[in-house]
Amino acid sequence: MPATDVLLIAGVVPAPQVLADVVGALRARGARVHLAGAVDADRLPADLHLDWVCALPTDTVHAAPNRRALHAGGGERLWLRLRREPALRRQLRRVDVLVALDAYASYSVRRMARRHPDLDARFGVAEAVRDEPGRPTRPVGLATYPGRAAGGLRDAVRGTARTAAGLATARPILRSRAGSRFWLGVLTAPALPDPVRAVLAREVGTGMSWAGHPERQSRALRAAAAQVTAPDVAARLRGDAAAAELAAGELPDDLATVVAGLLAVADRRHDAGDAVGAAAHVERALGLLFHRVLHVDRLTSPLADDPAGFVAPLRRSTAVAAATAPRGRRRPAAGPPAGRPVRLLILTSVDDKFLSLIRSTYDAEPGVELRFLDLAAEPEAQRLAGAVGARLRHRLGGDPGHAEQVERWLRPHLDWADTVLVEWCAAPAALVTSVDPGTTRVVVRLHSYETLTRWPHLVDFSRVDDVVFVADHIRDLAVSLVPTLARRAAGPGGAAAGDAGNVGDAGWSPPRLHVLHNAMDLRGFVRPKAARARFHLGLVGVGQVAKDPRWALAVLRLLRAHDPRYRLLLVGADVRPETSVAARRYRAALDADLAELTPSGAVLRTGPTDDVPAALTEIGVVLSSSVREGCHVGLMEGAASGAVPVVRDWPFFAGRPANARHLYPADWVVDSPQEAVRRILAVTRDERTWRAAGAEATGYALATWDWSVVRPDLDRLLST
Repeated sequence: MPATDVLLIAGVVPAPQVLADVVGALRARGARVHLAGAVDADRLPADLHLDWVCALPTDTVHAAPNRRALHAGGGERLWLRLRREPALRRQLRRVDVLVALDAYASYSVRRMARRHPDLDARFGVAEAVRDEPGRPTRPVGLATYPGRAAGGLRDAVRGTARTAAGLATARPILRSRAGSRFWLGVLTAPALPDPVRAVLAREVGTGMSWAGHPERQSRALRAAAAQVTAPDVAARLRGDAAAAELAAGELPDDLATVVAGLLAVADRRHDAGDAVGAAAHVERALGLLFHRVLHVDRLTSPLADDPAGFVAPLRRSTAVAAATAPRGRRRPAAGPPAGRPVRLLILTSVDDKFLSLIRSTYDAEPGVELRFLDLAAEPEAQRLAGAVGARLRHRLGGDPGHAEQVERWLRPHLDWADTVLVEWCAAPAALVTSVDPGTTRVVVRLHSYETLTRWPHLVDFSRVDDVVFVADHIRDLAVSLVPTLARRAAGPGGAAAGDAGNVGDAGWSPPRLHVLHNAMDLRGFVRPKAARARFHLGLVGVGQVAKDPRWALAVLRLLRAHDPRYRLLLVGADVRPETSVAARRYRAALDADLAELTPSGAVLRTGPTDDVPAALTEIGVVLSSSVREGCHVGLMEGAASGAVPVVRDWPFFAGRPANARHLYPADWVVDSPQEAVRRILAVTRDERTWRAAGAEATGYALATWDWSVVRPDLDRLLST
């Protein structure tokens, strides 16, 4: 490379050694090296000898400082920031070579090369230091890619509409009703081209949200959708409107229709062989159907009311059927090995709170060789596990590269293991079942929340040997949602553990279904309680809306009307208001209740603790106030401690064949705060009665849920 000026563009902070190697190689050839992008200028080595640096914030590709950036990908966000740097614009007139150091930077380099066609644009570290002087044989300009000129014109037209809308949708304008009415009139004007109407609708809607009127955002998008002629555009606009309503904490009245519209587009794209378009619309439909505001951050859920009906649009979609069709495995899982320990791989992502006892037990077991893999600690695995769009594209006939990457990363782990235990039926389970597991047994444990997400619908259960549920009511809900599990549970209660199962008509064997309790060392919770604990109610775990601590406060108010000695101890972190608008509303109502009760000492908030057994020594009555639970470990631990259990009949499952009354003794479960009060007053009427009821709860908990009882079943399941 002759003496020249090279400008390196970084979307993410470059690895120090990589940057040093590139700069050193370029300078050794006489080049002057400049750097712009996501750079921590204070941490650049002094001996790097850069000729010029334009340092942007290191989170540039993730930040959204303006409305356009909200809708942009990471690469475009970097470009939006770079193009506002006057010094960089001046530098571009002086340099000869542009180099994108990472994928995020590629978009910016292409845009710069389009504006400066004489520049030599290169992509990647290897290209940066290649020896050939001058420009590559195919320069990155307008003529580099077929359709680039047309694409530029298209971008210009859309950009003009976006720019005009941006200027005219400033907050002061859209805060006024007159401004909103004006733009609604524009969006419904006849003869407006569909692409322009769609761009304007999104810009105007976002502006209305920024101006403090999120309800008008959905109205603008729906108004535009009613006017467009292209069904695909209309479906996407209605999807955007539904997403805006959910983001505002509201439930779209026409959600089923919106989802059906998106899936109809996906089906048409699939029929036309457009894997990319079909996958995008399936992914969008799943995102709306399983939005957390619908199911997680509220006290009710349409899924709980009619599980099969709720997912019926998915079952009717040909694109979804193609993307989730069982593929089976070429060979069945092998039996336990002879002459060596069982190789057990436990795989999860981030959340391993229910695994500590399982890991410590099998790690100390001579007949088991244990490995633990947290995908969150493996950036490549985490990226692959969360790549829903790429997985859908592959299943629909495109993007073979995704499957190849998963195969390369996962195969060594599968080849090593005899059995893989996947904790949580979520992204890790979808990742593992995206490849043929060979002769390795695959066991997936589903707790509870996963049934409210898209993940069970993306897991290929034809490649799973066993599915473990923590309770019968969770098994029943999952079976009603996922067809490949429904084929397994032909009779009441699902298939028994160890049942070999029938081969399905497509040549695959559905998984065996099991119900096993969580691994809990409950004997460590048996500690003495002081007499004062008789009047202390406790709620262990209050950090989710589903825990509904306001129900417990209603019980407390009624109790204190009888005897002001009753108090409520809240153990655990608070509901996080930043999770969603719906969660924020619940937290505000809860805080108002607590502001009324806390000053008198009626409520004590202990916050998070690492020593739950110690916290339970102060609790004489343990509550489960939740609207839904898998098994409520905190309640089970409280019962083991000798606290008298009072369990709300969880509304999500009340009235079903399996529910809270199926999991716990019948006299523990109540229908209302009033019934809870009657039970509490009866069991705490004197110390002897209270301690006797607590001892009975301890005995039941230890005999039913302690690890000494549960472990043999798990040993048999894992073939250890």
